[in-house]
Amino acid sequence: MSNIKRLSNPTAYAFSVVGFIALMILVFGSVYYATVAVEYQWRWFKIPKYFMYQEAITLYVEADGEIDTIAPNKDKFDIVITDEDGKKTFTVPAESFDWDEGDSLSPGDILAQYKGEWKPGLMAKGLWITLKISFISTIFGILLGIIGGVARVSDTPILKWSAITYVEIIRGSPLLVQIMIFYFVLGTTMNKILMMNGIPKLPPEWYGIMALSIFTGAYVVEIVRAGIEAIHPGQVEAARSAGMGYFQCMFYIILPQALKTILPPLAGQFINLIKDSSLLGMISIRELTKATREGITTSLQTFELWILCAVLYLLMTFTLSMFVQYLERRTAQK
Repeated sequence: MSNIKRLSNPTAYAFSVVGFIALMILVFGSVYYATVAVEYQWRWFKIPKYFMYQEAITLYVEADGEIDTIAPNKDKFDIVITDEDGKKTFTVPAESFDWDEGDSLSPGDILAQYKGEWKPGLMAKGLWITLKISFISTIFGILLGIIGGVARVSDTPILKWSAITYVEIIRGSPLLVQIMIFYFVLGTTMNKILMMNGIPKLPPEWYGIMALSIFTGAYVVEIVRAGIEAIHPGQVEAARSAGMGYFQCMFYIILPQALKTILPPLAGQFINLIKDSSLLGMISIRELTKATREGITTSLQTFELWILCAVLYLLMTFTLSMFVQYLERRTAQK
């Protein structure tokens, strides 16, 4: 009996499931033991505020004065105060104050305390920026990769050599170095030129998107090239003999067929792009990783926030992986 048949045996399958569960228990148990050993106090109850929170608003009295009138205003109250600067009106919710008309006020007194509107928390903002930058960079990376891949297999020297130079330079240097060059060198120069012409300067996010797009595009070029070269050359010759131009042949005949081959490596590349976006915190972009570091600095919830950060990245990459698998099944049916 082959090893595959042995593994397909119901008893062996059940033992493997039990083994997996035991492995997971061992891993999570080890993490828990480590936290107990260092006497770490878990504070998961504080995590929700990093996604959504109600702003706590406290109004303080700034000068000596007196409450002139307290009048209802729909579901709130208008408190009119008379002090040395004249009359001031504060609109506050009911039950947020404990004052009566004619009461005297001193500097530092709390006029009212209440909860404001719901706002996105630190992690929610970082997650949104990561998703936005990753999505835009993916679009530009695909466009650069397709154009560069077609140029890479071209017989025209200016196209082929330009694509080769682009790929070798970008793939031969670290992404962090490229991000620094785009932001501190190219960004500084471009922003000065823009401001000299009365145009607002670009925010750091766009230089991060440029760096990620160009870096990812260089890898997509090679993925597209491999996909194109996997198609039989006879199809190119048939299309050219039918009167199609080079680019018409590529975009109507070759690339649609190559898509089935290049989808899996493309998925891996864009999953890496999502994770590579964590480097943008080095140029003051508050993406998910930088937001996590800021949260740890203020709350000292090291374990909770790093675990949460890892889970959020896992959710993003897993969702992308499932979407690409769906596309693979759709293209396989055609």
